[in-house]
Amino acid sequence: MSPINRRQFVAAAAGAAAAAVALHPASAFAAGGASDPSDFADADRGFIGTLSPAVIKDAAGKVVWDADAYDFLEAEKAPGSADASLWRQSRLVRKHGLYKVAERIYQVRGFDLSNMTIVEGDSGVIVIDPLISAETAAAALALYRKHRDPQNKREVVALIYTHPHVDHFGGAYGVLPGGAGGVPVVAPEGFLEHAVSENVYAGTAMTRRAGYMYGAHLPKSARGQIGCGLGQSVSLGTVGLIPPTVSIARTGQVESFDGVRVEFQMTPGTEAPAEMNFLFPDLRAVCMAENATHTMHNIITLRGAQVRDAREWARYLGESMEWCGGRVDVAFASHHWPTWGGAEIGELLRQQRDLYAYLHDQTLRLINVGRTGREIAEELELPPGLRGWANRGYYGSLSHNVKGIYQRYMGWFDANPAHLWEHPPVEEARRYVKALGGGAATVAKARRFAKEGDLRFAATLLNHVVFADPGNGRAKRELAAVYTKLGHGSENAVWRNFYLTGALELTEGVQVGESSTAGPTMLSALSVEQLIDSVAIRVDGPKAWDLRLSMDWSFPASGVVHHLTLRNGALTHRSSGEPDPAAGVTLTMSKAQLLALLAGKGLGDIVVRGDVSLLQKLLGVLGKPDKDFAIVTP
Repeated sequence: MSPINRRQFVAAAAGAAAAAVALHPASAFAAGGASDPSDFADADRGFIGTLSPAVIKDAAGKVVWDADAYDFLEAEKAPGSADASLWRQSRLVRKHGLYKVAERIYQVRGFDLSNMTIVEGDSGVIVIDPLISAETAAAALALYRKHRDPQNKREVVALIYTHPHVDHFGGAYGVLPGGAGGVPVVAPEGFLEHAVSENVYAGTAMTRRAGYMYGAHLPKSARGQIGCGLGQSVSLGTVGLIPPTVSIARTGQVESFDGVRVEFQMTPGTEAPAEMNFLFPDLRAVCMAENATHTMHNIITLRGAQVRDAREWARYLGESMEWCGGRVDVAFASHHWPTWGGAEIGELLRQQRDLYAYLHDQTLRLINVGRTGREIAEELELPPGLRGWANRGYYGSLSHNVKGIYQRYMGWFDANPAHLWEHPPVEEARRYVKALGGGAATVAKARRFAKEGDLRFAATLLNHVVFADPGNGRAKRELAAVYTKLGHGSENAVWRNFYLTGALELTEGVQVGESSTAGPTMLSALSVEQLIDSVAIRVDGPKAWDLRLSMDWSFPASGVVHHLTLRNGALTHRSSGEPDPAAGVTLTMSKAQLLALLAGKGLGDIVVRGDVSLLQKLLGVLGKPDKDFAIVTP
C-alpha cells in the first residue's frame, strides 16, 4: 500500500483527536486556568506594532518565517486535538511584534523561536541574541527602526550573545551584515568552543532530530504543529556566526557600551555549558538569558546535547535572587514575555530555583534507594507548590528531565545484567515478534492494548513489528494512529511534535529539508584546530585501519604548524612553531584556503611539499554525514 499523503495525515489526526490522552498525571489541566489573565496581560504589555502580513522571506522569495500560519490559535478554547494547557501556552507565545520592556529596552518577539532584545545607548543600539536567521533578525531590527528610528540614525554599537545555542547567534549577519568590524561582539567565556561542539561536531544528527523536536514538517494547525512551548518554531533562513571579540569571564564584571553599563553574572553549566545573565543597573532591568523562562526547561534536550547540571542551575538562580534583588523592576529573557515587579521577579526565580533543585535532589534520593531512571520518571511528582504555569512541562518535561539527571550521574546502564548486552533494535524486534506469534498476532495484541487505553505499550509492540518488518504497511498505519493519539494528548510541545512527526514519517517517509547549522559562515568562524577536529570525526575508522600517514598543515599568518597523524583509524593532531621533518607531506596555506580545500574545491594555490598522495588518501577515507537518516523505521 502506498504511503498516505499530507491531507490524509491531517484527516487521520482528526479521527484520532477524540482519543487524546494525558501523558502524565501532572499534565492534568486546572479547571478554569485558561482564563487566568495575568500572563496574557504581561505578554501584551508594551505592544507597539508588528508586520502585516507577518511573513518574512529570503532574497530569493522563499518564506523563512510565517507568524500568520498560527492565526488558528486565536481560538481561546482548546480543540480535542490539543492539550488545553499546551494550547494556552501556544496562544501566549504566538504573540508577535515590537514591545517596550522598560525605558530604552525593547524586544521583538514571535519573529523566530527566540526573542531579540534592543537596548538604546547614547547614540546607537545594543542587540541581544539576534535570532536564528539573518532574515528574521534583519526584519526584527527593521521593525524596531520603523517605530523608534525611522531615519536609521542608530547603528548597532554592540552585539551580545547570552549563550551558544543557534537561536541566540544564528542571525548575527542580519544585524551586522559586514561582520563585526569595530563593533564589540560579547559572549561568555567558552562560547565558541561550545557553539562548535553542538552545531558542527554533532550538528548533522542534532539537526535531523531537531526536525522532530520542532515539528518542522508538520502542518501548522490545531491537529498538527501548534508550537514548541518555548516559541512557535524555528526559522528556515541563513544561519551564520560572527565570532565574539569580547569575552566575559567572571561574575561582577562590568562593561559599558555606548553609555550603557552592563553587569554580568556567569552561569556555566545551566541551560548551556557557557551562559550568562546580565543586569542593566541604571535601567533597573535584568536579562535572565534562558535560565528563567515561563516553562520547565530541558535538563536534557531531546534533539541531543550535553546533559545540563540541575544542581548548579538551581544554585545560580539562588545567586541571581541575591544579585539583582531590590535592583530591578523588570526581568526579561531570550524566550517568552517579561516579568514586572520586584516581588513577581523574586517569585519567578524562587519557583524555578526550587523546581530544578527538587528534580535534582529527589532523583538522587531515589537513585540511592535503587530506582532506575525509568522508574523515577514514573514515580516522581512535583509538590503542589511547584505546579504553577511557569514550571509546567511545555518544553522540558519531568519525565525526560529525570532521565537526564539519572544519565548525568549513572550513565546509560541501570545495573541490570539483562540490559548489559541487548540486541540492537532490528534484531531485538525480530525476536519479540517471533515470540509473540508473528507480525499479525503482534499487531492484533497491540490493537487490544490501544483499545484498552494503554497507548504506550501499544506503541512498543507496534514499533517492534515495524523494525522487524519495515514493509508491514498495516503496522505502520496502526503505529502512526497511536503516535497521533499520544501527540494530541501531550502537554509537552516537544513530545507532541515527536509523536506527530513520527506518525508523518511512518506514512509519508522521511521528510527532508531542515536547514543546516554548519553553513559557510559557521565554518569560517571555527579555529584551525576545530576544523581539524571536524575532519577527524568524519574518518571512516574501519576503512582507515591499515593507513599510516603523517602530514603538516602550516599557517604562516599565525606561525603555527599543525602535525596530523592518521593511525589505527584515528586522526590526531598537535601543534608547534616548527615543521616536523618526518611529515610525509606539508601543506602551506591560509585558513581560507583550508576552508576551500575542505569544501571540495581542490588545492588551488596551496603550496605542497612532499607526497601529495597522502592528502588524497586522507580525503578518501572521509565519510559523508547522512542528514536524512531514518528514525521511526530501521
